[in-house]
Amino acid sequence: MRNGLKPDLIERVLGAKPKYTIAELEEKFPARNLPEGAYVTRFAPSPTGFMHLGNLYSALIDFKLASQSGGVFMLRIEDTDTKREVEGAVDIVKNNMRRFGFKYNNDEKYGPYFQSQRKDIYRSVAADLLAKGLAYPCFLTATEMEEIRAKQNAAGFATGIYGEFARDRDISEEEIIKHLDNGEVPSIRLYSTCNPEQRIFCKDAVRGSISFPENNEDLVLIKSNDGLPTYHFAHLCDDHFMHTTHVVRGEEWLPSLPLHYQLFRMMGWNPPLYIHTATLDKIDEETGKQRKMSKRKDPELNVEFFFAAGWPTVALIEYIGNILASGYEEAKLKGQVKSFWEYEMKPKKIPMSGGLFDMKKLEWWAKEHIATLPVSELVQKIVDWVNEYGDSVHKEQIRDIDYLTGALSIERDNPKRIRKDFITWKQTLSEIAYFWDDLFVPNKEFEFNKDALNEFLATFDIADDKDTWWNKIVAVATKLGIKNGDVAMNLRVAVTGRTNTPDLYSVMQVMGEQRVKERVKNAI
Repeated sequence: MRNGLKPDLIERVLGAKPKYTIAELEEKFPARNLPEGAYVTRFAPSPTGFMHLGNLYSALIDFKLASQSGGVFMLRIEDTDTKREVEGAVDIVKNNMRRFGFKYNNDEKYGPYFQSQRKDIYRSVAADLLAKGLAYPCFLTATEMEEIRAKQNAAGFATGIYGEFARDRDISEEEIIKHLDNGEVPSIRLYSTCNPEQRIFCKDAVRGSISFPENNEDLVLIKSNDGLPTYHFAHLCDDHFMHTTHVVRGEEWLPSLPLHYQLFRMMGWNPPLYIHTATLDKIDEETGKQRKMSKRKDPELNVEFFFAAGWPTVALIEYIGNILASGYEEAKLKGQVKSFWEYEMKPKKIPMSGGLFDMKKLEWWAKEHIATLPVSELVQKIVDWVNEYGDSVHKEQIRDIDYLTGALSIERDNPKRIRKDFITWKQTLSEIAYFWDDLFVPNKEFEFNKDALNEFLATFDIADDKDTWWNKIVAVATKLGIKNGDVAMNLRVAVTGRTNTPDLYSVMQVMGEQRVKERVKNAI
C-alpha cells in the first residue's frame, strides 16, 4: 500500500484545507427516499453553445426513464471547462427544457447543480485520495507534457502521462515542498495501478457486459490552472453524491468507461448503470449513404432550427421517441397509447446502431399531431410562433384572429376525415396564405371559362347553404353543357389561385361575399 500525504501537506497542495471528510459528505448527501426501481437520471450539458439533437436524444431518455419509474430527473450544468463556455448557453438549455416539457427536479439538498460551484466537494474527495496514496500532485508544465507527447509519438507509444512518463508519480514529500516553495501550482493526478494488458468488465444497459483494457494513465483529476475538476473526476463525485442510478451519454464516451469504473471502485462506490446511445444519422443527399449528422453540414442538428421553422415540439418528441423505442409507432397506430409518454420505454431496446433521422418521417408525425389539435389550440400555437419568429407578413395573418380561426377551421369537424396538410406553424400560414388579399397569387396559367364564372356571379348568395350553393353550380354546368367539376374548378382557381384546396364552399364562407365576388370578377 502506497503511503499518502499528511494533512498539512495536502492543505498546501490543494491551496486550502479540505472542507469535508468523505463521511461528512455522505451525511450531507443522504440516500434518496424513492420507490424501488426508481431511476435517478441527469441531463448534464456543457454550456458551450446551442443545444443539438444529440442532446435532445439523451435528455429525452433521461426524462422518460425517470418519469415513468417515479424517479428523479436533474439538470446539471457541467461548466468546468471555462475556456469553452459561451455566454447565455445555460439560458438556452433551460429554455429548451421548458419548451420540450422536461421538468427537472433540482432538490437543493443535493445541489448546487453548477459544477463550478461544487469545488469544495471535489477538493475534499481529492484530499481523501491524496491521503490514501491514490492520487499525487504533478508539477509537469504544459511545455514538458508537450515534449513527452512528442517523444511518445516518435517512438510509436500511446500518448499520455503513465508509467515511466509520469515524472512526479512517486515524488517525495521533500520534492513536493520544494516545488510549492517555488510558487508552483500542481495538478492532481490519479495514481493508476491498472495494467492495460488485463481487461476490466463493464456493464452497459443496452450492450450488456463489455470488456476493455484497464486504464493505466494517470489522468488529471484537479486542474492546476483553475483548481476545477476534469470531466472524469467531477462525474465520479457528482453522480455518487447525487445518487444517480443511470447515466445516459453518447457512444463516444465508451472508451472512458473503464476509467470511470476504476474511479468508482477506487472510492469503494457503486457505479451507476451506463446507457451509451448510438449516433443520430441521416441519408447524405450527395452520396445517398447513411452518415452521422454534422454540425457543419446539417443545420437541422441545432434544435433552434425546428423552433424557428415552427415545427411542433410534440411532433419532434414523438418522432425521436419512436427512434428510441421501435415498438412505439405500432402501439400508437393500434390505439394502445396516445402519446410517447404513455409508452413504456425499456433501456435494452434502445438502438445500438445509428438512429436514422428522416425529415420526411418527421413530417408525418407533425401532420398526425396537428390533425389532433383543437382549432383554438392550433390558432394559439401559430400566434405564439409568429410573435417569437414571424415576419411582418405573418403578423398580418394573425391580426384578425377570427378570420385566421375561420381559415384553420375548414375540414376539421370530422375526426375520421380530418385534413392532414399542415406540417409546421410557418408552413400552415403559407398553406392558407390565399385567404389574405396581399398574399393571394392569381393563377395566370389557368384558362378560365368566363361564361361559367359570369353565370355563377349572377346567382351567387353568400347566405346559401351548401346544398343550394352546389345546386346553383350544377345549374350553371347544365346551362353551358360542361361538367359540374369544371365549374367548381374554375371557381376554385379564381378564388384561391390553386387547383387543390379544402372544401370550396367553406373557403368561400370564410372569405365572405365581397372578397369572393371581387376575385371572380378579377379572374373574368
